[in-house]
Amino acid sequence: MIYHIVNSPLLTRLVLVAVSGLPFLGCQSPGAPAEKGILVAAAADLMPAFEEIGREYQKTTGTKVTFSFGSTGTLAKQIENGAPMDLFAAANIEFIEGLQKKGLIIPDTKALYARGRITLWTHAESKLQIAKLDDLTRPEVQRVGIANPEHAPYGTAAREAMQTLGIWDQVKDKMVFAENVRMALQYADTGNTDASIVALSLSLQSKGHWVLLPEELHKPLDQALAVIKDTKNEHEARRFAVFINGSQGRPIMRKYGFILPGEEPYK
Repeated sequence: MIYHIVNSPLLTRLVLVAVSGLPFLGCQSPGAPAEKGILVAAAADLMPAFEEIGREYQKTTGTKVTFSFGSTGTLAKQIENGAPMDLFAAANIEFIEGLQKKGLIIPDTKALYARGRITLWTHAESKLQIAKLDDLTRPEVQRVGIANPEHAPYGTAAREAMQTLGIWDQVKDKMVFAENVRMALQYADTGNTDASIVALSLSLQSKGHWVLLPEELHKPLDQALAVIKDTKNEHEARRFAVFINGSQGRPIMRKYGFILPGEEPYK
């Protein structure tokens, strides 16, 4: 069986945060003029890095960047349904390519900006001493969190890593599927799971214990972005895309453990 966390104050709070963050559920009336700025749909693993990049961009250009963070698949579906995004930064290039096939992005703006890594994360005070994926098969490990692999690339990578090691069938009934990779970390941090497989970018700024997993265990998490075709802010969205991959954005991405185009992997 797959675990579902119900009647949990944590989950209730997370759902409220997720719903309130949806771009088309805001309080602004349809006819109200938009303030100067751009809206960026970004994969959940990008939260710490992109929030810092957004602050630097506003400081440099005076243009505000507002983010809608979530699982890549969910964000892609919102864009397909007409959510008013200006730029989409996905955790897997396949979702950008999928939108391109549907004519929903500006093709010449499609660009790789990073490759992600996954880690095995446990609470700093955990007594289980989970140090490798094989440890997840131990009977005392009862719940394991991953982002839902049906729509979250980091969850897909987690499942692939366990399948590569041949332990998926032994642990799949322990899985607790989170809406996105950030929530998977929160599940472990609050004790709703004994461990979670999450993004390196989130692990680096956490207070938990984590182990970097070999990237050979799963398909590459090649992350790409593109400007949305129907944006009303194409010029500014293009500028921000260049900023992410430029001299100011790249050091910030590197700080959070992302492998940048043309650079060596994080060790």
